[in-house]
Parts: sequence; C-alpha cells; structure tokens
Amino acid sequence: MSEEIALEKRKPVKLSVGGTLFLIIHLLPILAIWTDVTMFDWLLCLFFYYLRMFFVTGVYHRYFAHRTYKTSRWFQFLLACGAQTTIQKGALWWAAHHRGHHKHSDTPSDPHSMKLYGFWYSHVGWIIGPDYNETHYDQIKDYAKYPELVWINKFHWIPPLIMGVATVFIGAKVNSGDWLNFEAGWSTLYIGFFLSTAILFHGTFSINSIKHYFGTKRYDTGDESKNNLILALVTMGEGWHNNHHYYPAATRQGFFWWEVDFTYYILKLLSFVGLVWDIQEVPDHIKHSKNIKEAMELRRISLEKKAA
Repeated sequence: MSEEIALEKRKPVKLSVGGTLFLIIHLLPILAIWTDVTMFDWLLCLFFYYLRMFFVTGVYHRYFAHRTYKTSRWFQFLLACGAQTTIQKGALWWAAHHRGHHKHSDTPSDPHSMKLYGFWYSHVGWIIGPDYNETHYDQIKDYAKYPELVWINKFHWIPPLIMGVATVFIGAKVNSGDWLNFEAGWSTLYIGFFLSTAILFHGTFSINSIKHYFGTKRYDTGDESKNNLILALVTMGEGWHNNHHYYPAATRQGFFWWEVDFTYYILKLLSFVGLVWDIQEVPDHIKHSKNIKEAMELRRISLEKKAA
C-alpha cells in the first residue's frame, strides 16, 4: 500500500483553488516590468521576506505546531494574523498538518515526505493540490478552543489582503510623496509584496524537501532530516532540521552556540519585554547524545550526580 501511495503522489498534481493562486502570485511580479521599480521596493521585498519568515518559523512552527513557548491570548491572535500574511493558509491548518508530519515522518501518512514522494510533491505538490485542503481540528484541539483563532483560520485571506492594500499606499507615499498616487505604489506591491511572498514560499518549503536531502545528520531520528548552515541562514534557523526532529520540544533549533538561529534570538528578545515566556531550552543530555537510548543514560547519570 505504501508503494501505491508513493507512486500516486509522484504523478502530476491537479491544482486546487489555492494552487491556482500560488501560480498567480509567481506571475504577478512580472508586471513590475511596466512600472518604475525603486530601491525602496527592493528593500521592502527583503524586509517582508525576513519579517514573514520569522512568522513562519517562530509562530506557525515553534508556537502553534510545537508549543515551545507561551504567550497571552491577545498576542497569540496577533501572531496568527502576522503568520497568515505569508499566504500559507491558516495558523491552525498549518500547525495541524505539521504535527502530522512529525508524527508520521517519512511514512505514507507524512503529508510531504521527500523520501517517498520525491522533490516536487514534498516541495509544493502537497500544498497546491487537493489532498490537504481541510484543517484537521482534532490534531490542534489545544488552540482550536479559541474561537478567534478558528475564525481567522477560516478567513485566512484577510491578513494578506490588508497587507497587500497597505503596501500599495506605503509605496505610493514613499515613491511619490502622495498616499493616493497608486501608480507609484504598484511596483511596491509587485516587488515588495508579491515577489517576497513567492520567494518566501520556496524558503519555507525547502525545509520539507531540500532539508531531507542535503546536509549532515548529528542525531539518529529514524528519518531523513538533516542540518544545513546555508538553509539555516535563509530560513532564520530552520536549517538545523535534524536537531529539531530529534528534540522538537525546544524553542531553539540551533542547539549549539555556533548554530545560527535568528528566530530563537528574536523570541528571546520578546521574552525580555514580557510578550512571550517559558521558552524551552535544550537539555544537555539531549544535546550531547546521539539517540534516545543514549540521551536517557546521560540523563540518569546527571540525576545521580545531583543526588550524590
């Protein structure tokens, strides 16, 4: 049965409505050819990429999917809205499917296993096709109890719509000095918003595909997850994927000081001002082990030393 599923998912994907939108977003930046693109548009593109990459890594992933830190109810709603400006569907949808990925990593029940389904399906096929359109609320009951999160998850298009409209006004003001000179704002929309969104898609999805192929393995996780410095820089810390699959409960994915993890640094700053708290660190017995059996032995030795 697993071979049949794998072969089926390696076939061309029939686009869903979301998949059609995915393609349109990739085409819209081409319209910038007929506008006067400014340096501000390019700088905004870079800023929006990393701002929203943080929302993907620090909010969709480390908060909603793994609950590696805590925050207030009002701030979690703002975080969900910020995350959904990425046009990667609702926060509850994203987190529920990611939990399924960890539970069934590299098995037929994994939504995006590169090992089984190949690069194309694991990278974009799973999200642009009809297979995973529904939100599995039974997998995200801890957050589905909040009606405001269910509402924003259902209307996940509202935050990016607001951001896109605001981008036009901001571009008009910066590029021409007039908030209502929309002609000067279109280039900002195409480059600042849509191009950064398209690049963000592939930065995010590289963790599902490339990170299960290129890199090194420190821990025995039973799957193909790997660590890669370059992708850690591109994704603000998500490149330490083997670390994460070994101990997903930690807020920090760069387990050692030399493993750059900008998402973790930002979350620590937010904890200093009280917006988030209970950030989960990586225990020593986890960092310095190779597998769960060895980790438990190191933990036992550590507890014995403390008790002595």
